[in-house]
Formats: sequence, structure tokens, C-alpha cells
Amino acid sequence: MDATSPQARGPFRASEGPPQSSTYAVDAAERLRHFLIPHGIVADVHDGYELALVSVWVGLVVWCDGDRFWWRSGWDARRSRPVYAWHPAMEPNRAATRIARRYAQLQETHPQSETVASVMNGSPKAAEDPR
Repeated sequence: MDATSPQARGPFRASEGPPQSSTYAVDAAERLRHFLIPHGIVADVHDGYELALVSVWVGLVVWCDGDRFWWRSGWDARRSRPVYAWHPAMEPNRAATRIARRYAQLQETHPQSETVASVMNGSPKAAEDPR
């Protein structure tokens, strides 16, 4: 068996290689985070287990493996399961535009809580212990 045979590649499609390392995933996630800024979206990037996560909003986390981004885009009531959208990681600007649309939808249904708003605005009320 040579290195180019499908068996040597493992369970990946012929057009794919093995998964990228966490470094590729984090780099791609950071590029996405950068392209979300012009849409008014401030996001956090986290990594681990060869994936990167871009935390955008309540109900909107974007996963990245270095090759593609994917996020929950809705709910299939008939099948009782989430629906996911994906976009190639080599197009972070276009992915950011699509994610910004989903962000706008979620902001309508999940507005920012008073606590989060006060933390984001630097209000002294946020530092108080609510107990």
C-alpha cells in the first residue's frame, strides 16, 4: 500500500488529507474573529482537542478544524435536532458575513441580559455580588 492509496489516508475522503492541527484551527478562528469585527461582533477564540471555538453569542458558537467553520443555524422540529451550516475556512470574510446574519437573528430572540450588558459597559453594578 503506497502513501497515496485511500487506505493509507484513513477515513478521509480522497479530496481531503488528515485533519489539520489545532494551530491551523486557531489561526483560522482568529482570522474569522478579525472579520467579524467590521460587523460589530466581538468574539472570543478558544482551542483544544485539535479544534478552535469562536464564541459569538448565546446559541452561536462556531467550530473550526482548520479546514472549515460550522455553526448551528437552526432547529429541525420534525427530526428534533439542530441544523448546521458550514463554510470553508479559507474564506473567513464570507463566513463572517453569513455568521453575522445568524447573529442578527439570534439577537432578536436572545437579547443581551442586564448583567452582561452592565459588564460590557463597565458598570460598577456588574462588580456587585448579587447574593
